[in-house]
Amino acid sequence: MTEEERRIKREQKRLAEIERTHLMYTYEREASAGALFIAGVDEVGRGPLAGPVVAGAVILPADHEILGLNDSKKLSEKRRTEMDRIIREQAVAIGLGVVSQERIDEINILQATYEAMRLAIADLATEPDLLLVDAVTIPDIAIRQNPIVKGDAKSASIAAASIVAKVFRDNLMVEYDAQFPGYDLASNKGYGTKKHIEAIRSLGPTPLHRRSFIGKFISGDHHGE
Repeated sequence: MTEEERRIKREQKRLAEIERTHLMYTYEREASAGALFIAGVDEVGRGPLAGPVVAGAVILPADHEILGLNDSKKLSEKRRTEMDRIIREQAVAIGLGVVSQERIDEINILQATYEAMRLAIADLATEPDLLLVDAVTIPDIAIRQNPIVKGDAKSASIAAASIVAKVFRDNLMVEYDAQFPGYDLASNKGYGTKKHIEAIRSLGPTPLHRRSFIGKFISGDHHGE
């Protein structure tokens, strides 16, 4: 491939990304006439065996589009970190909500997810007048909501919320790995990998583990508590 062909390919890729990003703002554009501040809301960490569930709420600027926003699961760790930095630099407001593993055990993961989302919305420095939410309608919220199935792949605001929530939670699990070595938390982020499950069985659960999630992996009391 010649240098000119490579240049053309790079430019085609750049234009395709601009077009993809523009489509990600469709919901925001459609709602802009009736809402001044639109917040995307998403959660991470519903499925892990350990650690909290974390929700993000992000109000993006209305005057420009942030290139590269996408579902956090579709981005590499390096790219997520870079996008998290860009979002934090450019967003109108960012809110985070963290609900502990103890609370998850107390009220169940669905209710804990709703609680994390309400906390994230309350954490916003600017109050939104519309919420774009990934897949669900949040109970006990007075703000107008638009639930979008697979919203983290369709809405720029929800994608931004998924990125900031995931980067925050992943960093938290890396910190927990230093406190509770042997469970590979820095790598698995609390999810039920083979190595993680084997560690729970051999070492016992830690205070980070969701008791309502790990019953089938443990029996009796363990020193890890």
